[in-house]
Amino acid sequence: MSKRAPITDSSPPPADSQQGAAESADEVVTAVLTASRLLVAVSARSLASVEETLTLPQFRMLVILDSRGAMNISRLGEHLDVIPSTAMRMVDRLVAAGMLEREASPANRREVFIDLTDAGRRVVREATERRRAEIARIVAAMPPAQRTGLVAALQAFTEAGGEPTAHERPGVGSAW
Repeated sequence: MSKRAPITDSSPPPADSQQGAAESADEVVTAVLTASRLLVAVSARSLASVEETLTLPQFRMLVILDSRGAMNISRLGEHLDVIPSTAMRMVDRLVAAGMLEREASPANRREVFIDLTDAGRRVVREATERRRAEIARIVAAMPPAQRTGLVAALQAFTEAGGEPTAHERPGVGSAW
């Protein structure tokens, strides 16, 4: 008696299910894109109410440092998806504004770490608190039945995108 490999069906799914999956994926992308417009508007308003001179990319840099800790310019550029020279120009502006500081690495004096100052942390905390309040208002306006599943879906989305979880209490860590 010889052992055989199990027979598997390697034929592609029917065209109807492929089209349904594509339409469903497109609907998800459209819904997320629409929601992202709302979230960017909320973020821009919350930032403008705290610090009018910061751009959203600069604020994103502050949030990355707040949520992930001090890092070198190469790693910071990777998180922002910009080249190191672009990240360095952003850092220079934020150092001049008193929101960031440069520190030599204790392990390697040639390596420089970028970190938030107290002023940078304050901006992140205040903008996040304002954004949290506005998002809470929007969520409260949703019918409770439609909130079901939203947490799990958003957690799966942010996990797939590699974003660390925001802390639940305002002022403890942050979310962009």
